[in-house]
Amino acid sequence: MRSVCRRQFPITPAYAFTDYRSQGQTLPCVIIDIATPPSGALNLFNLYIALSRSHGRSQICLLCDFDENVFQKTHCNDLLMEDDQLEEKNSHTGNWWKAFSRSVEKSIPT
Repeated sequence: MRSVCRRQFPITPAYAFTDYRSQGQTLPCVIIDIATPPSGALNLFNLYIALSRSHGRSQICLLCDFDENVFQKTHCNDLLMEDDQLEEKNSHTGNWWKAFSRSVEKSIPT
């Protein structure tokens, strides 16, 4: 008669997806790995998406320790410039719309 000895951890089926895939979803409970990946670095967008998918802080579990400096980073200068351009276009469009609305109101006979 032979005996069998298991030499591994029990495996539990689970489901995982990226922060990109989780956008727009609210999950009842999340386990998040915010350790710096070997292929690159996390940015503030990655962190925001991952940490904002649950119903609250009590529903978030961090998988492992992480570098606290990741929260001290600033956004990329190109993104900040793009945001400034969008704000300027928004202001310009708002001013144009107000002027257009006033001109339409003046042209309507009462």
